[in-house]
Formats: sequence, C-alpha cells, structure tokens
Amino acid sequence: MPERVPVGFGRRAEGGAAGAGRTVEVVPGTTALDDDLAASLLPARPERGHKGMFGKLLVLAGSLDYAGAALLVCRAAGRAGAGLVTLAVPESLQPLFAAKVVEATTMGLPEDDVEEVDPEQALGRILDHDHDAIVVGPGLKPGLATTELISALLAVPEEPAPVPAVVDAEALRSLASLDAWWEGVTRRAVLTPHVGEFRRLRAASGSDPDADGDLLADDTARAQAAATAAERWGQVVVLKGARTVIAEPGGSIAVAPFENPALASGGTGDVLSGTIGALLAQGVEPFAAARLGVYLHGLAGEAVRQRIGDAGLLASDLPDEVAFARRRLALLAARRSSGRRLGFGARDASAGERLR
Repeated sequence: MPERVPVGFGRRAEGGAAGAGRTVEVVPGTTALDDDLAASLLPARPERGHKGMFGKLLVLAGSLDYAGAALLVCRAAGRAGAGLVTLAVPESLQPLFAAKVVEATTMGLPEDDVEEVDPEQALGRILDHDHDAIVVGPGLKPGLATTELISALLAVPEEPAPVPAVVDAEALRSLASLDAWWEGVTRRAVLTPHVGEFRRLRAASGSDPDADGDLLADDTARAQAAATAAERWGQVVVLKGARTVIAEPGGSIAVAPFENPALASGGTGDVLSGTIGALLAQGVEPFAAARLGVYLHGLAGEAVRQRIGDAGLLASDLPDEVAFARRRLALLAARRSSGRRLGFGARDASAGERLR
C-alpha cells in the first residue's frame, strides 16, 4: 500500500515552514522528490565561472507552425543556467527565429526543400558544432526527413562518446514509427513522453500498452510502466503528468509530488525539456538532471498557481519561475551546508521569510 509522507515544495502553511502539513502517497519501491533531494542535485556554480563553464546546449526544435516550442525551450534553458544556447532550424526559417530569440544564437540546417532538412548534411553540421548536450523534438515538422535525422542523430558512433540528449515531442513520435528503435541509440538520453507518446513508444517496443493499466490516475501502474520501459530501452524515462515519474535503467524510480492542473496547457512540456537539457549541458548526469529538472519545473508551476489559481497558466510564465526555484534550492543547500544565515538579503527561516 502507498505510504503517506510529508513533503515541502514552496507552499507555506500559515505560521509554519514551507510545505508544512502537506503529504503525498509514496508508491513502494520509489523515492519521493523533495526540496532536500533536489537541492543535493544542483550543479556547482563557481563564483568566477564564465559562460563556457556552464554548458553549451544545442536545441533542434521548432517549425513554421510551432515556432513557440523552440522559443520556450531556449528561454527555459537559459533560465535553468545554461551558459550558451544555440537553436538549430532549417535554413529557410533561420531569419524568422533569429529575430525572435535574444540570448540564444541560431544555426541553419541544410534543406532538400523549403523547411525540409537534408538529413545527411544537417547531421554533419550538427556534429561539427561544439555543444555539451542536445534537446531534440519540440515543434519539429513531422516527416520522413525529420525521422531520418533523429534516428541518425541518436545513433552516432560511440567514439568519441556522444553528448547526452533530451528527446521529446516529434522526436518521440518519430522513434515510435521505427522498429526496435532503442537498439541503435548510442547516446545517453532522457525521454520525456506524455501518456499518449509513451503508449505509442510501448507499442513500438512490441508491448501491449493496454497492459500497463491506468497511466493517468494509478500511480503504481505509472511507476511500474516507466520502470519497465526504462529497462527495455536502456534510457532514463520521464513519464509526464500529475505525479511525474522518473525511471532509470538500473531500477531506480523517483516520483514528483506535484499535481497541478494549471500546467495542463500547451508548451509547458517544452519548458521542461529546456530545463533538463540545460542541466545535462552543465554536466549533470541524465537521471539526476531529469529528477532536478522535473522538480524545478514543478516548483515553477506551483509558484504561478499560487498567484492565478488552477487555470490560466501560460508556458511563458514558467521560465522565470524556474530561475527563482533554482535560487530557492541553492539557498537551502547553502544553509544546510553552512549552518548559518546567508548574506545578500537572505534571512533565516526562523525569521519567517520564505526562501525565494
């Protein structure tokens, strides 16, 4: 039977500490994410660091119909701490995106036709680019060229070791169209499917997706299905939704405490992809990056929900809150390690001020 345990994730009970009095059910065999665990996963941020030290992220995302997806990934990546972000798009769309992104740079990918990448030439340009991690999928144009590029990108030669990738949205749908797709993947990856995408991937694996049970409301079924998939595919799996599940091939399973209907709006998953991608670029291992990214994203959603309620959240509300959530966890980690109050305006929790 699930066990109920207290968690803290930014909400204050009146007169108490953050998260006081709040509990969630923990599925046996899983770990419940909380402030302390998430804070322990934060990457180091040296005082004398520079942008080259904090990760270079390459983003393959966006199309004419889904330009917003790419912009959300890039903004979230910057807010999650990536030092440099480059957005790769078909050459014909580069002027459009270059006018929209401010902090990110852009890179044009060779085309066979307007908005249709040439998979072989595009892969060559990507592999020549200097980056520490990749996000691929959000808002990409469906088609055979996209599927071929994604398949080749995830199956690059193992020497030198390819950088890790976040695989989302159209990239997941492309993989689901390929037989035994996981057998050719050489990159360490974090797969971030919602339930529909997850079921398609499971069907492509030869599994009966209906046998997984209720993947919307049954937390035990969700944890078991994600763990089975992670083991079969040899990759970290983030099964999105209420109480998001993060599973890795070795059998470890983490569950986020967030149940937030305000996050049920277009583009919020793109923010999650950018957040996890930024952490990978900063050198965080895939399972840790997935857990921390999910938690930061959940904290951001809770912060917006406290202001506006259960509806009306826009994906563009989240990236700034991701940065605030990271600051909150960093202050918590520093306080726990030093045992004293911090400077720069932070006050001790006993003084009644929330870390934000």
